[in-house]
Amino acid sequence: MVFCAGRIRGARNGIQRIFFPHPSAAFVVSRYYNCLPSCHPPPVEGLAITSSYRGAQLSPQARGAPFGLDEKEAARRIRGVISRIINGTVDDVVEWLRRDRDCSEIQLSDSLVDSLFGGFGDDWKSAMGFFRWAALCSGYKHSSGTYNKMVDLLGKMKQLNKMMDLVSEMREAGLVTLETVAKVMRRLAGARRWEDAIKMFDNLGTVGLVKSTDSMNILLDTLCKEKCVDAARGVFLELKAHIPPNAHTFNILVHGWCKANRIDEAEWAILEMKGYGFRPSVITYSTILKAHCKNFSFDRVYKLLDDMHAECCPPNVVTYTIVMHSLAKSEEYEAALKIVDRMRAAGCKPDTLFYNSMIYVLGRAGRLSEASHLFEVDMHLNGVAPNLSTYNTMISIFCYRLRDKDAMKVLEKMENTFCKPDLLTYCPLLKLCFKRGKTDDMLCVLMNDIVNKHHLSLDLATYTLLIHGLCRAGKFEWALLLFEEMVNQEIPLRNRTCNLLLCEAEEKNMYGTVERIKDLIKQARNTSCSDQRIDVLHC
Repeated sequence: MVFCAGRIRGARNGIQRIFFPHPSAAFVVSRYYNCLPSCHPPPVEGLAITSSYRGAQLSPQARGAPFGLDEKEAARRIRGVISRIINGTVDDVVEWLRRDRDCSEIQLSDSLVDSLFGGFGDDWKSAMGFFRWAALCSGYKHSSGTYNKMVDLLGKMKQLNKMMDLVSEMREAGLVTLETVAKVMRRLAGARRWEDAIKMFDNLGTVGLVKSTDSMNILLDTLCKEKCVDAARGVFLELKAHIPPNAHTFNILVHGWCKANRIDEAEWAILEMKGYGFRPSVITYSTILKAHCKNFSFDRVYKLLDDMHAECCPPNVVTYTIVMHSLAKSEEYEAALKIVDRMRAAGCKPDTLFYNSMIYVLGRAGRLSEASHLFEVDMHLNGVAPNLSTYNTMISIFCYRLRDKDAMKVLEKMENTFCKPDLLTYCPLLKLCFKRGKTDDMLCVLMNDIVNKHHLSLDLATYTLLIHGLCRAGKFEWALLLFEEMVNQEIPLRNRTCNLLLCEAEEKNMYGTVERIKDLIKQARNTSCSDQRIDVLHC
């Protein structure tokens, strides 16, 4: 990957080697920073693990027999090989992994493959290359779950033809499940191809599945989540005579109407639900309650909480979490904390998600010591284990209050647990770097951790954050390199990012660069357009 070359005194070229293994990228940064050749070591021990590794950094102990490796070390080796590939194709990734001696001897397992998929982010080419290589490994066969992960990523990145090709492959192997159908429908609808999503349902028989209440609910849920609740209602009216609805069917429609902020229709759906003999559940009422929260109609929220008790359907911890979090977002922190007392009085025990929300509330209210006490003491005393979101929330509130040292301590503590950082962990830290102007030292250390330590692939949101932050920090060349990397990885571009880079180049009278940016935008759009036509019938 192409990342940064900070002006850390005495280690400029070391940083270049770390983040710019590609010669042309290193040249651009060297010219930008006016760096002279030097032999200074990298500023952080063990930092140089991109362009120069090809196995050289592995300790004698780490280079033991691959069959005896634990999954963590095996995953690290595979990620290390993939991270050395600059702007490669799917076939390049397959070939690099196939030729690597250590990787060829690693015994893959479902858990190892799943753990690796978690680090690809939006980098579908690396994921697809790894997926294809894994299929060639002896003793391993992709499960339906692994296929589903790959299908979902291809759909997310608008690689719809490739997604449908993979579904055809799954059909031939008898691996298509309702989960597969759900992911395909959701991605088709997300690409505004609602008719194709409906056609997928109509053609369930071609993939060995039948039309049922469960499959109908998947279609309705897909349409509702993509804000096509009217279409979902039409489908329901057409199918209800042939496929019996259940309580979940109506909960989906209630959610769809609420998502469209049409609460009156949601309440009508509840009446229809009762007409079919189904009682509204805490999920049903919590959905309505959440819609009122989004409208900041807290009088209605409190009334609905009372009504739930009257209906013998008391709120649960999820309901209270929704209310507390919504009050905090409207900056009514004291009212949010009173929800805690109300919940305790009702005998409802907090769970991890509730603690996460409460930590967020206290952090936004500036009560960091109380938030820290919850995190470090209270959760443990109540037998509630922190999860990834708990650590991310703690890091986020410390960054929000500009306490970078405390945030880094939480990150260090997190790295010593079973919870490993993801991109959401690093986003508030990256934002804080730009806010504090630490784009030479702290930013480079964080980027090294993301890429080389945890082997995370950047996604659209992280690329956007970095490019915009670097432009504001006056590091246009670096931002441009990241933009080019996005295009080469076929990650969809945002118009705001394209316009920002064009304006920056024009203001600097870099007319050649303006044309280069336009060419990259054209390249990205051509790639996107090439995958617009799909044929669901072939699946």
